[in-house]
Amino acid sequence: MKYALKLTLLSAVAALAAAGAQAADWTVGANIGNVPWEFEDASGTTVGFEVDLVNEIADRLDKTVEFVNTPFNGLFPAVQSGRIDMAVSSITITEKRLESVSFAQPYYDSDQSLSATTSSGISGLGDMDGKVVGVDTGSTGDMWSEGHKDEYGFSDIRRYEGLSPAMLDLAAGRIDGYISDIPAVLYYVKDKPELKVVERIPTGEKYSIMFAKDAPLAADVNGVITAMKEDGTLAEIYENWFGMEPEAGTSTIEVLDMPAAK
Repeated sequence: MKYALKLTLLSAVAALAAAGAQAADWTVGANIGNVPWEFEDASGTTVGFEVDLVNEIADRLDKTVEFVNTPFNGLFPAVQSGRIDMAVSSITITEKRLESVSFAQPYYDSDQSLSATTSSGISGLGDMDGKVVGVDTGSTGDMWSEGHKDEYGFSDIRRYEGLSPAMLDLAAGRIDGYISDIPAVLYYVKDKPELKVVERIPTGEKYSIMFAKDAPLAADVNGVITAMKEDGTLAEIYENWFGMEPEAGTSTIEVLDMPAAK
């Protein structure tokens, strides 16, 4: 595929930077371990949908990139303070967030999900009365769970820094369910028959790259995302990670305006 060769070249550039050849042009915060968006492969290399996306954007703007592992909740103060130039980690655009940060146009449409062990007998949110639910700290799943705690009778909401520790506690029975972004969970459980997604929770979320409020870089990146949608590169990255073409009409295909606070 046409972007694969570019990724090979970018890996060589990254290796030189790691060796001290020069500092990277962009520092990108990411919650490493957030499959399939950014995580370490068997060799310890950071890979993922958003890694490919950012590397392609950097290549087109003749920039180098350093990914900095940052807990999800820490991405917001890091980008606002200028410690990082941008942040990724399946970050949902929300009206509240737009008050204090900026986003490029979205590139992925998503919902939340409830997952459970196959042996638990839990088949959906209706079975969670009196149960303990796990969420990622500060995520839209966290916000959704807090807002619907009384409706579904959750006895407790436990917060985690990433999907992997939450799933380990789910498998061990320390929590009864886990509410998080559906694409990441589906990718994680596909080879784990003891775990399953038991309900999709419609939330109409859209993911994008986050920047400091009104950062000029956001507009530059937005323009490249437009070009990647128009020439099919973004669809190619999507197909590489999800094994199917993106649906027509989704934000992976459609060129959209940069979101702005209302």
